[in-house]
Formats: sequence, C-alpha cells, structure tokens
Amino acid sequence: MIRVMVAGLGNMGRSHALAYHENPEFEIVGLMNRSVVDLPDALQGYPMFTEYSEALNATKPDLVAVCTYTDSHADYAIAAMESGADVFVEKPLAANAADARKVVDKAVETGKKLVVGYILRHHPSWQRLIAESRALGGPYVFRMNLNQQSHGAEWETHKSLLQSTSPIVDCGVHYVDVMCQITDATPVQVRGMGLRLSDEIAPDMYNYGQFQVLFDDNSIGWYEAAWGPMISETAYFVKDVISPNGAVSIVSAEAGGSADIDSHTKVGCLKVHPSDGDDRLIDLPDEPGHQELCDSEAAFMAKAINENIDLSRHMSDAVQSLAICLAADESVRSGEPVFL
Repeated sequence: MIRVMVAGLGNMGRSHALAYHENPEFEIVGLMNRSVVDLPDALQGYPMFTEYSEALNATKPDLVAVCTYTDSHADYAIAAMESGADVFVEKPLAANAADARKVVDKAVETGKKLVVGYILRHHPSWQRLIAESRALGGPYVFRMNLNQQSHGAEWETHKSLLQSTSPIVDCGVHYVDVMCQITDATPVQVRGMGLRLSDEIAPDMYNYGQFQVLFDDNSIGWYEAAWGPMISETAYFVKDVISPNGAVSIVSAEAGGSADIDSHTKVGCLKVHPSDGDDRLIDLPDEPGHQELCDSEAAFMAKAINENIDLSRHMSDAVQSLAICLAADESVRSGEPVFL
C-alpha cells in the first residue's frame, strides 16, 4: 500500500485525489490546500491541512502528489523527496528551467521516482496520433492550439494561473511533448509573440500567445494558446501533423466547447491523408474522460514505484518540453528569437 498525500485541491488535485481514493494500491493519508475548498463526498473524512510542511511532517507519506500552482511545484517536490517520498507533480514541472533541472537532479540524487503529469501520454487516442504521424516519416510541420473561452469561475481560475504562468507555458508543455515524441529531434530555436487582452491581469502578463519551434531535423511547429471571455471558439482546437508523405489530423474534437475539460483530451476521429493515396478515417470510440485519465496516471505511478521503472527519459522529456515553452515566453517578452 502506497501512502499518499495530495497537495493542492483545485480541479486537477481533486481528480488525482479521487484516483488515489479508488485505487487499492494507495491509501490517502492527508489532503492539503491553502484555502478551504468544497470536496466531493468520497474525499470527506481524510486529514486536512493548510500548510504544506505541516502536512508532510504529520503524514510522512510514501508519495506526494503536487497539484498546486506552478510557482510552488519545485520547492514542494524537492521537499517531498528530501523527506523520503516519491513525487507526482502536475505540469509544468517548475516555473523555470533551472528549477525543473533541480527537481530532476534531486530525484537522481535521492533515487526517488518523479512522474510529471503529462496526461496525454496515457491517452490511447493520442498514442495512436503519435504512431500514425511517425509512420509517415519527417520532417514534420506541427499545427496545434488550445484556446479557451472562459467566464465566471473559469476566468477566475485562469486569472489565478496568470499570476505566475502564461497560457503557452501551462498548456503548451502537453503539445510540445507530443511534437517531440513524434519527431524525436532536438529543438534549436523558438520564436514567440503574445498580447495582453484584459485589464484584469497583471500589466506584464499576456493571455494570448503563440510560438514557433524549429528542430534540427528541419521539423517546425506552431502552437497557440489563450484564456479569457474574449477568446474566439472558432477553430480553438487544431491538431495537425504534416509531412512530405501526408498528414494526420484530429477532425472531431470540438463538440464540448473550449471550457469543457474533457474536450481538451478527446480526439474522436483521426484523418490520415497519405500524399499518394486515399484518405482514411480512424474512429476512436469510448475514449477515456478526464477522470479516467487521472486514474491511468495513478496506475502508472503505482507501477513506476512497484516495478522500479527507469524514468530517466520521462524526466528529461519533461525538462525539454518545459524549456521550449519557457523559451517561447522569453521570446514574447524580449521580441527576439531564443536559441536553445
């Protein structure tokens, strides 16, 4: 039985806590959130804490799930590993590349397991997209975005995130990770631009951003992300992979609207367009929803611990995708390309 403490009980933290609650491999020994939150019935009755260090010292967990805002990820993950716990940390791994490397270095130093919450890695439809794209052969053009029109409580959540993280970093790490898995090449340059579209966010922050990333195999990628009530829902979910031999595209994933969290991962149908043949559609019925994907992440975490899985590539991939997105953020702010 893996004794787990969950830090951060927002949307993702609640889902991960529910996954641990339902999985017999885990025993929840504590929940931590800085403020009082409403929890589902399944999570009532567990010890609650408002201070991370108190929760860590009182529960002495085998595993800490860090699901807080980005600015605390690195400190919380390192403290957990120093206390003897393995770590699951939501993406992005840290607020900057240097801290991300410190977290990975601590995992190597202590021998503790470190899993980063790249939820698409556990999604069979996204695994199929990657496989079909790799079968075409590169170099590739990647066209990807995830724009979210948010109102009310959703906009409040986004404004909280915007205190420390831009949309192209928070969301972008998922899709850059997909690009990197497909091309398996080294990123060499990033160019970004962004715009502040609301007086409700800090003057030095932007809620619309896009960037281009260039790889050493001549592949190129474009990613766009935006949050807020002013954001258009036209073509908000574009996922295209193009190569000299054809293209693979997600063609039916926008049914739920940009605020529907399940729509951020569901594929529905892939269209494979060989440049020298007939198009074919790959229907992907019965896709896992958001909670099922969090359940899969919990199962992988248990497997990584129990079977002593080597996570070296997983950790280096997490650092690389974050470095690309942070370079994009730097480029937005400087107006200059960033060489990696």
